[in-house]
This record gives sequence, C-alpha cells and structure tokens, in this order.
Amino acid sequence: MKKIAIFASGNGSNAQCIAEYFENSPNVEVSLILSNKPDAYVLKRAVNLGIPYRYFNRDEFYQTSKILDELTNNNIDFIVLAGFLWLVPQNILQYFNQRIVNIHPALLPKYGGKGMYGNRVHEAVIENQEKETGISIHWVNEAYDEGRIIFQGKVAVDPSDTPESIAGKVHQLEYKHYPEVIEQVVMKL
Repeated sequence: MKKIAIFASGNGSNAQCIAEYFENSPNVEVSLILSNKPDAYVLKRAVNLGIPYRYFNRDEFYQTSKILDELTNNNIDFIVLAGFLWLVPQNILQYFNQRIVNIHPALLPKYGGKGMYGNRVHEAVIENQEKETGISIHWVNEAYDEGRIIFQGKVAVDPSDTPESIAGKVHQLEYKHYPEVIEQVVMKL
C-alpha cells in the first residue's frame, strides 16, 4: 500500500477529491493531510473524511525537521500539493526526490511562479486574451511551478468568461485528471 500525504493551504476541494478517489483503493491511500493555515477548510475536510491531519507554522516547516519527521514516521511514500502556497524546503525535496507533485491552474510555463495562484491566474489569462487555459501537473523542485510537466489538460476560454467561470472550468479538469495522474505516477514507485 502506497501512502500519500496531501499539503494544502485553503479550501481543500482537490484534497477531498483525491481522498475520495482512493477511498477504496487496494494500492493507494491518503494517510495524512497537512496545512500551513490553522483555519484552512481543508482541515475540516480531513476530519470529515477521517484522515489524520496536522497544522504547521513557517518555523516548523523551514527551520526544523519536524515535518519531514512527521512524514517519515507515518511511512509516507508520496507527497501531493493541492493548493499549497509555500515552496517545499530542501530537506523534504531531497528525501522525496521525484515523489512530490503539484497542480497549477494554467498551462505552464505561462502564468506560473510566485504569486500566481487562484483568480490571479485566471485574471491574467483574460487580460492577455488567451484562447485556452487549463491545468498543469508537474514534479516539484526548488522553484515555483518550474518542475518537469507530467500532464496538461486544456479548456477553451470564451469571450464571455470571467475569472470565476474559468475557475469553474479549471476545477473540473483538476477533479477529473489529478487523481488519475497521481495514481499513474504512484504506481510506478
């Protein structure tokens, strides 16, 4: 059984989708949900899903080995970032080399990098009159959104689209593809 930890900073709809996808899997389980925000709704989702969770602060994440220890003590095999807004520290990157994935709500390399998340991405897509947008699932490295791309899914941008309507289209791509791609890469471990 491969054990996944999900890191999330906000609502956690992708975390819930992933957990539900693997709920009855004989091969993969979501074993831990971690958040850098004590009031993140993802922690309530963890409770409702019966998944152990942990909140951590910036010092614990960057100045200690507490989070890496938590992951290893729980025998985590793979890390999934789902709306997690901090760079992953070097100690975790090294230990989980090529075992950390992230999803970004745009077609990287466009609209990636520090500060590009949520509606900021969709606003930029509209401002630049893009004809399509989508999702990018990629390996995580030491820079925001620069790891090798594993999968991209596309959706058309209509002239009448708003950041909110684009977000809705992109969320549907995320819910459909992220769990499947995670399963594919985890099963190769």
